[in-house]
Amino acid sequence: MVIFQKRVADLTELALDRFVARARRAAGLKALVNVLLTSSAEMKSLNRRFRGKDKPTDVLSFPAEPDAQKQFAGEIAISAEIASQNARALGHSPAEEVKILVLHGVLHLRGYDHACDNGQMARREKHLRAKLHLPLGLIERVTTERATTSVARRKH
Repeated sequence: MVIFQKRVADLTELALDRFVARARRAAGLKALVNVLLTSSAEMKSLNRRFRGKDKPTDVLSFPAEPDAQKQFAGEIAISAEIASQNARALGHSPAEEVKILVLHGVLHLRGYDHACDNGQMARREKHLRAKLHLPLGLIERVTTERATTSVARRKH
């Protein structure tokens, strides 16, 4: 199920619902996923409540309880505002950015964790982005930004 609390340019609920199904299949996730497109204020509240971080974030994943995971994998919350800002900064559409965030969330629901998996999630995300015709993903952006920042620091 897809819930739009905030709209994203050129993205309909039907189109996002279809993409969620494609992303689930590509990632090997059989169970259903709910996606909420919401405000940065709501994402800040969710991030504070569930992760103890008092700031908005672009995407959060909430896995279902283990006994329910055969039918329902969990929920993904996405900031429509941050997705639109990132899309502008990166030169692609807000709709594409939301899809990148959905894929990232689906992989988390599938059990991947880029914080501690030695690049396994990054490799899987890169492969699936290519398969789903999506631009640069979240993990690659962070890696690229760190490398660019590191190079810039060395030059000074």
